[in-house]
Amino acid sequence: MVSTRFAPCPPDHTLVAGFDRIRADLEVPDSFPPAVEREADEVSRRGPELPPDADDRERVDHRGIELVSIDPPGSRDIDQAFSATRTKRGYLVHYAIADLGSFVAPGGAIDRESRERGVTLYSPDERASLHPDAINHGIASLLPGEDRAALMWSIDIDHDGAILAARIERSLVRNREAITYREAQTRLARPDAPETLRLLREIGRLREEQERIRHAVSLRLPAQEITATDDTYELTYDESLPIEGWNAQISLLTGIAAAAIMIEGGTGLLRTLPRPPRDTIAELRAIARGLHIGWDSQVGYAERVRELDPTIPNEAALLSAAARGLRGAGYLAFHDGGLPSRPEHSAIASTYAHVTAPLRRVCDRFANEILLAQVADRRPPSWAVEALDELPEIMGRARNRDGRLERALLDYLEATTLAGREGAVLDAVVTGRRDDAAVVQVLEPAVIAPIDDDTLPLGERIRVQVLAVDVDAGRVVLDRARSADGE
Repeated sequence: MVSTRFAPCPPDHTLVAGFDRIRADLEVPDSFPPAVEREADEVSRRGPELPPDADDRERVDHRGIELVSIDPPGSRDIDQAFSATRTKRGYLVHYAIADLGSFVAPGGAIDRESRERGVTLYSPDERASLHPDAINHGIASLLPGEDRAALMWSIDIDHDGAILAARIERSLVRNREAITYREAQTRLARPDAPETLRLLREIGRLREEQERIRHAVSLRLPAQEITATDDTYELTYDESLPIEGWNAQISLLTGIAAAAIMIEGGTGLLRTLPRPPRDTIAELRAIARGLHIGWDSQVGYAERVRELDPTIPNEAALLSAAARGLRGAGYLAFHDGGLPSRPEHSAIASTYAHVTAPLRRVCDRFANEILLAQVADRRPPSWAVEALDELPEIMGRARNRDGRLERALLDYLEATTLAGREGAVLDAVVTGRRDDAAVVQVLEPAVIAPIDDDTLPLGERIRVQVLAVDVDAGRVVLDRARSADGE
């Protein structure tokens, strides 16, 4: 299992034709219906408008807060912007979230279309956005230098990073600057690093320690990244920068605070993940023994996998196997005080809700409207509560299509990368099992593929030979090289 990134790339017309075919096969939308575009244009001209049942009298003016957003290069759909200050008790985190409830009318054309899409779908050359560009890249996006309607989270944490209090309110904000992760990491290395980034690092590290205390699971899986080189696309392995983890901790912090408010209020939508079955943990311990990786009987699953290093072959193999314990994620709706019996997200080791990406996930818009009402001690809007029961299915369907698109794109690019290299011998590591085959991670180029040999030991470094490549089918056939030079 790997995570995947799609960096913006210039067009390679041969490859783009393949991307188009994959998107067509998976029925990825390439445009919006005219009624949706018309409504988006009207919203863009009109500006923000409070949704039904919202009695917020006015937005709180938070334009004086020095917010900054950190995203991949070229991002225009900016959901979040961060700032923080020190307090006597610890820190006050400010996290501005795009206020989609003020731009998408319940029951309107945009609302209906966003429920059909569920999430934004990313490809190397384009994206199928959740909302039209007039909203996602325009009026609702927290673009730098613009006054924007937003939902401002204010979260008090102590000196150890534990949550003391949290609230959310409709606000007016101004994002000071949008920077990339690499730019942020570079600035942090300087003696004059901005205070906002230094606080992000401090708070991110504290929250990482809170994860350890909670026994949360953190898998440092290798990322297959699709990047541009010489006007084409290339697959590489990319290890996350520390700033990415610290930035993600703010989103996790917010989602944990949101879930607590929802549970107290008796209505909401949680992101859940069941605990790994005991037999899965037992199997992982057996794999660790086979890989000669120590695992004390008193050390749990979360603690052990957190320390694994993906750059060490046998530990990379155990990491891949450990991902099996993170299956079964879903969404759990509850309302009218009917609290769920198993609400926890086992990897986060807490209750958790998706609320920080409303430009890219439809469920966040409804969850945020419920939270605004709960914090203000009023009944959540009926239109938001009525949507709760269908949102798990909407999100499940969207996530399924997103996963199939990602896998198809990677298979296609892996085949394209190896096309013309039939007979080549490559260095690889055995990282997993798939049906009756072994799965190998080629060191260069960044290809992960099965080999029809289930006897290969996990973690073993081997040399593989490219036997066949079918670009149209997105399929590569590898076999173990029979000698050092593949003869």
